[in-house]
Amino acid sequence: MADTLEFNEIYQEVKGSMNDGRLRLSRQGVIFKNSKTGKVDNIQASELAEGVWRRVALGHGLKLLTKSGHVYKYDGFRESEFDKLSDFFKAHYCLELAEKDLCVKGWNWGTVRFGGQLLSFDIGEQPVFEIPLSNVSQCTTGKNEVTLEFHQNDDAEVSLMEVRFYVPPTQEDGVDPVEAFAQNVLSKADVIQATGDAICIFRELQCLTPRGRYDIRIYPTFLHLHGKTFDYKIPYTTVLRLFLLPHKDQRQMFFVISLDPPIKQGQTRYHFLILLFSKDEDISLTLNMNEEEVEKRFEGRLTKNMSGSLYEMVSRVMKALVNRKITVPGNFQGHSGAQCITCSYKASSGLLYPLERGFIYVHKPPVHIRFDEISFVNFARGTTTTRSFDFEIETKQGTQYTFSSIEREEYGKLFDFVNAKKLNIKNRGLKEGMKQSYDEYADSDEDQHDAYLERMKEEGKIREENANDSSDGSGEETDESFNPGEEDDDVAEEFDSNASATSSSGEGDSDDKKPAKKAKVVKERKARRKHPESKKGKDPNAPKRPMSAYMLWLNASRERIKSDHPGISITDLSKKAGELWKAMSKEKKEEWDRKAEDARRDYEKAMKEYSVGSKAESSRGERSKKKKKKQEKQLKGKAERKGTSFKSVSSSKSPAKSSNESFKSKEFVSSDESSSAESKKEDSEEEGAPSPRRSSSDSASGSD
Repeated sequence: MADTLEFNEIYQEVKGSMNDGRLRLSRQGVIFKNSKTGKVDNIQASELAEGVWRRVALGHGLKLLTKSGHVYKYDGFRESEFDKLSDFFKAHYCLELAEKDLCVKGWNWGTVRFGGQLLSFDIGEQPVFEIPLSNVSQCTTGKNEVTLEFHQNDDAEVSLMEVRFYVPPTQEDGVDPVEAFAQNVLSKADVIQATGDAICIFRELQCLTPRGRYDIRIYPTFLHLHGKTFDYKIPYTTVLRLFLLPHKDQRQMFFVISLDPPIKQGQTRYHFLILLFSKDEDISLTLNMNEEEVEKRFEGRLTKNMSGSLYEMVSRVMKALVNRKITVPGNFQGHSGAQCITCSYKASSGLLYPLERGFIYVHKPPVHIRFDEISFVNFARGTTTTRSFDFEIETKQGTQYTFSSIEREEYGKLFDFVNAKKLNIKNRGLKEGMKQSYDEYADSDEDQHDAYLERMKEEGKIREENANDSSDGSGEETDESFNPGEEDDDVAEEFDSNASATSSSGEGDSDDKKPAKKAKVVKERKARRKHPESKKGKDPNAPKRPMSAYMLWLNASRERIKSDHPGISITDLSKKAGELWKAMSKEKKEEWDRKAEDARRDYEKAMKEYSVGSKAESSRGERSKKKKKKQEKQLKGKAERKGTSFKSVSSSKSPAKSSNESFKSKEFVSSDESSSAESKKEDSEEEGAPSPRRSSSDSASGSD
């Protein structure tokens, strides 16, 4: 048999709410870790008195009773796990796991039994319901009634606030049954009553949350905050963690108390109690107990008379009463030597402390994030300036925390810390906009591969190669890879000087630079116009991508959903389809997964055939495009040459008329004939018969 049993997604019933977590049973005992708060309940094997297996709302549950009277309830087990648990209890705890079913008759008349810290209402031998007396906040009595009031639970949607019991009058041994009932409840109830003297009092302490100055009275079982407006009573059982954090100015200290459940002020909940102390403030403290009581209760952790810094005295007393360790910052040191980082969270500026097992931000609002609940972290570019960056944390529950405006000098230290704690980093290196700081930041990550830095180096090499190639080639070849820079400016000036060779060379260098800038702008625009053309050139004959299993199922089920819900809108149909798909069994989903896999294989096969054909077509298309461009250039050159010959004809026409001795080429005569023929045709229409004789004589003289 295995020495340990582990169960995930187990729910522990605490004050009416179900907290999910992980349960582990071992030879030493039972351990439950709360996924929300990280709190660990440890029950030693020697303390276990009874184990009960029963059917509950969330399947099956396990109830454990200890010898000290505490009760622990865990739900979420499957029925098939009973045999495994029963054998484990017999082998390692020497306990018989008893099966007891709850009574569901619906009767409201029965017997009340008090067992440890549990009130059980039974009908016959079967329990109807059980009330942990630690949930009771007040107990009042009437003539024949006892009323129990309960602590409000913020995590539960509906909270039970009051239960009334009718106790029939009986006079057995002269004891009032109502008073006996109330005394049994009050002896185990979590009723805070400031009876007796406080162990010690700290006067006028500065409190950041809740804000104000409070007198703190330390009682054996709870902490009493007394202010001018509000009073708070905090049981030590609600304290989760204690933190002692040095301020960045090295002159002040934060003392943080984490609470679950939180203290309430109206509708506001305070999950953290934050006190601020000055390091220079000292105090002499005398406990309101004799030396024997102090030694017996605190076992040397406290003495009757103590003196020292105020923050040390408060933290020392709290540690002894709560019996929890005080968390301090680890070996992290920021750029300035402090153990924290200045940043902003939401609208307020504060301090982020990297701890050995998490991060804590103080003070408004205070946030504590454990490493085991972090999904990944992300180093992001600052939104307003490149002199700072953002540090993002996303938890496994999907909650995202963004700490912004962190000085870029802190990047190396924070990156090293996160890397050493083996947290998942979403991006390695810095985002665009912080390119100037690569080398400085890269030193902080010598042992790890910086993917972002390597990518940027490769892009830099490509830019250099393109710049070198462009200096050897023509301007048309550098259009697509043109990048502004010193080397590229030289290339552009050479190109422009060649293009303007006919212009006067006596102009200064400033005149040469102006056309170079214009050429850059034109080149960049031409290069950008090519992108949409490449997007538009999508082949309609290309195979379509295969659908996912969900889309295949949706296409097949759309008409059925419409017929089941006539008049349903498109958005509602999508929501309904998502719900149906989510509720579908694994076997049915596997059928559609197989269809999707078949479609994917068909798509890959079709793409291979298509790619072979498209390569041949593209090569033919490129050749035809080149041929077409060449023809267009030739036609353009001919048109330009023809235009210059017409200009020479018009300029040489007047000397031809004045002197018949000048030489005329064959081409010139033919062009002159056509133009003179058209003009003399118009003259013939106006002047009549003499014009044909003139044209014939002119043509004869021209031919001579």
